Amino acid sequence: MQSSNATVTVTLYQELAWGSAKAFRTFVPPHQDRIPITWHTAPYTLVQFIPYTFMSYLVRRPHTHLIRLLLLPTLITSALHSSYGYVWLDPRHNVYNWGAALFSFVLIGKGIDLALARTGRHKKGEDVPGTVSTPAIAAQNNSDAPAADASARKRQCTALLPLWLQDAVEFMFSLRGLGWDFGEGLVPGVGDPFGGSIFFPNLPLPTRYLVSTAIHVLTGIALVSGFYMVYDLITLLAVAVLGHSPSSWPPVMDNPWAAQSLHEFWAKRWHQLLRQTFLVFGGIPGRKMGGDVGLVLGTFLASGLYHECTILAMGCEWDSRVPLFFLLQGGSLIGERIWKKVTGRRVDGFLGRLWVYFDIIILGQPLVDAWHRRGLGGGMVIPPEISPARLVIIPAIRKLMA
Repeated sequence: MQSSNATVTVTLYQELAWGSAKAFRTFVPPHQDRIPITWHTAPYTLVQFIPYTFMSYLVRRPHTHLIRLLLLPTLITSALHSSYGYVWLDPRHNVYNWGAALFSFVLIGKGIDLALARTGRHKKGEDVPGTVSTPAIAAQNNSDAPAADASARKRQCTALLPLWLQDAVEFMFSLRGLGWDFGEGLVPGVGDPFGGSIFFPNLPLPTRYLVSTAIHVLTGIALVSGFYMVYDLITLLAVAVLGHSPSSWPPVMDNPWAAQSLHEFWAKRWHQLLRQTFLVFGGIPGRKMGGDVGLVLGTFLASGLYHECTILAMGCEWDSRVPLFFLLQGGSLIGERIWKKVTGRRVDGFLGRLWVYFDIIILGQPLVDAWHRRGLGGGMVIPPEISPARLVIIPAIRKLMA
């Protein structure tokens, strides 16, 4: 009897697995069974916009939570079939297949958010969804648009669409959430000029440090990109206007993420713009007092004091974590020298890269937290008032569209 029951269970499981696979292949067929995209079939790839538009309309209306939940499977299946059920056959257009799949998952993510938003989605300052008719961006307090930019308070082509559809379309294409409730509060204080910590005590420890690590890495990427941007702009000016030789302006960094030792990171791959400054302030005096060890520790102590003393000009309080981080880097470099003397091998390879990432990404989090707490993450590097795009390009586009 037990054997019979086991057989029935296995058979039922197989039937469920077969049925699930058939259902999945209905919406995501094998590549060879996908329908070629032609002028006749192309409109079917846009079917996903029907439930997406309807859900965007519903999320701006009160008491629509249940119907949005019921509509979610339709959005998911139509998005999957629209991107995986059709195919561009020309190999040159194969990247379009990738783009369609990327876009479909954006819609699925948005759809899940719309379905789970119990009270709908609100614009800033809106108590009931759908009651504010002006664009959400008009209520964006932290917008970098000039205050006198009145165009933010009106929609383009308003005569062509009814108000309810304008509202839905505005929400549909608001990916960053500027002026919306889902565009704030994800990482409170981080990226704000008033500051906020990258560590959230209300989160469980694993999640807390996962979030802080993600913020730390993104901060590093933004920092490196900022160095590249400013240096490249200056290089362009020097070469194109002042007639400098391009060889006079070598790259400011050498892919710091590829470093396999801290010595390689700090001596070669990180920028050397302030090398002499730190040697003068700390490295040379340190060498006179403590030899090579004093040179290393003095240089990094000078770097730490440089980064911390200058932030006091912002009216911030002293944070010892900044100079301590740089001193730890000096100590880690000395540790690499000791390792080489003891083992006869340099720090390098995959383990060396992990060592670099530990020092920079793990030990560096208190440093980045000290910066974010004091609002450096919300600082403005290039004012919008001198932006060529805002002064010339955007006004020209608006005139053409008017």
